[in-house]
Amino acid sequence: MHAFRTEQEAFWASGFGDAYIDRNLGAEYVAANLALFARILARTDGVGSVLELGANVGLNLRALRQMLPAAELAGVEINPRAAERLRGLGYVEVAEGSLLEHRQSRKYDLAFTKGVLIHIAPEALPQAYDALYAASRRYVLVAEYYNPTPVSVPYRGHAERLFKRDFAGELLDRYADLRLVDYGFVWRRDPVFPDDDLTWFLLEKR
Repeated sequence: MHAFRTEQEAFWASGFGDAYIDRNLGAEYVAANLALFARILARTDGVGSVLELGANVGLNLRALRQMLPAAELAGVEINPRAAERLRGLGYVEVAEGSLLEHRQSRKYDLAFTKGVLIHIAPEALPQAYDALYAASRRYVLVAEYYNPTPVSVPYRGHAERLFKRDFAGELLDRYADLRLVDYGFVWRRDPVFPDDDLTWFLLEKR
């Protein structure tokens, strides 16, 4: 197995990441993503290429394919089984490996994470932020669990595997040319399109 730099990377590349795939398949996830990205994309202009860091099996990119059928879609995914399924979609350029090690050769109109930064070791977040920022030509999107101060939360019986914090605030502090475009919240008890209590922030390079 690949020797990852953090415990969190190895955790998601192995059996736990495989189990995550099995828990998160289904048309209802794509439907919720369609509702979410409709709100987000309405605040953008001219998105013709998209990169997702931590794409898993492509539930977000499947929704974006329906909304942006002409856009170039790409994903970086650490779990081999998920990356194989992602390649199977046939319209996503896939880079298999850790987003912390990925070296981006081009920029995309929109670069984003959804439920990924929360699982990265806090000491490795600057590398994740740099990867996300470097991959963006214009827009950066983070849809994660928000908390005003950093906290670690037990995750399915595991410690140090889920972290909440103000990811967008840290991005704005780190890169002087980013500005906030919009933000919002999706709720697991939404009666039509339930999602995972995520707070999303759309940022733009000035």
